[in-house]
Amino acid sequence: MINFLNISYLQSGNEKQQQAYQVLTAHQILEKLTAFTPILTGTIPINIDIESSDLDIICYVQDKTAFTKTLTDHFQNEKGFIISENPTFQSIKANFFMAGFEFEIFGQPIPTIQQNAYRHMLIEHQILLEKGETFRQEIIRLKNQGIKTEPAFAQLLDIAGNAYEELLKLEPIHKPWV
Repeated sequence: MINFLNISYLQSGNEKQQQAYQVLTAHQILEKLTAFTPILTGTIPINIDIESSDLDIICYVQDKTAFTKTLTDHFQNEKGFIISENPTFQSIKANFFMAGFEFEIFGQPIPTIQQNAYRHMLIEHQILLEKGETFRQEIIRLKNQGIKTEPAFAQLLDIAGNAYEELLKLEPIHKPWV
């Protein structure tokens, strides 16, 4: 299993993963967010990204003011920089473009290894390992048709209901963060 908590795995990945590694390290993105236990999640780490896929970074935010200040201090001059807040999820999100990548930095008051984005990625990675290359290509095909990642997995696995909730039910009994 890949250690997704350390982005060094990207160095030996596909071209986009290697480019992501270069951007993340050259601009010290994760170092700038280190106080918030950042983790790169989403489709690029597990090789199911499409042309429009962004670099998703999740953060553990206990102090919204400090997080907002960190985001503003480090990224406000990047193209398209915007910060938004979602009271439902008690989250703050920053979006911007840098070095050919769109970034989405998401923070909420849940430890990063317990956040759904990380949990979904681990589950999806395991499914991809079990189902193989044809399944991975089918996920990408569905994503290119505009279907979001979790609904694409649910469709191919014939899972009914809310894809985001139902995929979490596939989590191993021994959760990797326990």
